[in-house]
Amino acid sequence: MVKHIVMWEFTAFAEGNEKQKNMVLAKGLLEGLNGKIENMFHLEVGIHIINSGLPCDVVLYAEFKDKNALEAYQGHPLHKEVAAFMGKVSEKRTIVDYEIEV
Repeated sequence: MVKHIVMWEFTAFAEGNEKQKNMVLAKGLLEGLNGKIENMFHLEVGIHIINSGLPCDVVLYAEFKDKNALEAYQGHPLHKEVAAFMGKVSEKRTIVDYEIEV
């Protein structure tokens, strides 16, 4: 199994919206991928709730069957649509992918 974690830092204003609105929109778009991508077992999205000054506003956690399933997700048209939005509203992204034995 492959675990996929992505953290975004959002811009103050983008796509005609304030940061907080874009964070809520992003959460909805990302959660909309749930159940639509083959071999993606789990997906959850969180919005940072404590104003700590740390550079992470939204986090995605997903589980995939294997590395090939993760690569298929990254090339999937639905993922590409969401990724395009995320690129417009965020200024920084950090990604960690790792495998575990199940």
